[in-house]
Amino acid sequence: MQLVTIGLMAVGLAADAFAVSVTSGFLIKHIKLNKALKIALYFGIFQTLMPVIGWIVGLGFREFVSAIAHWIAFILLGWLGGNMIYEALTGEAEEPFNPLDHSTLFGLAIATSLDALAAGLGLSVIKMSLLLTVTIIGLITFFLCFLGVFVGHRFGDLFNGKVEVIGGLFLMGIGTKILLENLLPFT
Repeated sequence: MQLVTIGLMAVGLAADAFAVSVTSGFLIKHIKLNKALKIALYFGIFQTLMPVIGWIVGLGFREFVSAIAHWIAFILLGWLGGNMIYEALTGEAEEPFNPLDHSTLFGLAIATSLDALAAGLGLSVIKMSLLLTVTIIGLITFFLCFLGVFVGHRFGDLFNGKVEVIGGLFLMGIGTKILLENLLPFT
């Protein structure tokens, strides 16, 4: 039963990273295995490490981290998404949004794994194997993100020319979803 619980938690934590992977797949012109692996590794590693960091931080800082994590994700994803939309609509992009850029992936991986940090805080008070939990979270995230890149790439042509706007709206939507889930008790 514990494996089922961990698996369901992992899928829930991976949902935002999967959505960003689909958006990244939209933007990649020539898909190759190594590009999908790079994106999946970033998200998988961060989804593995953030619960560990949360667990280490433990009870002492739980309330502070939980109080601001959703705001950080909202701001990061909103800024990235808004920037994508602005550049797509104005054509003023000095450098187009590149989902394979290390600093971009780093920011996206952090933003989508802040909920995993909060989950790690929760793991510090319940009796679940940390190693087993973070391993399953990381593997499920890696697998879903790897698939997400290919799904996004496959169906990105359907939105020819509007991919950057759709991707930007998607990122802003994910940030808004994270914020609302934490601000509104009924969501």
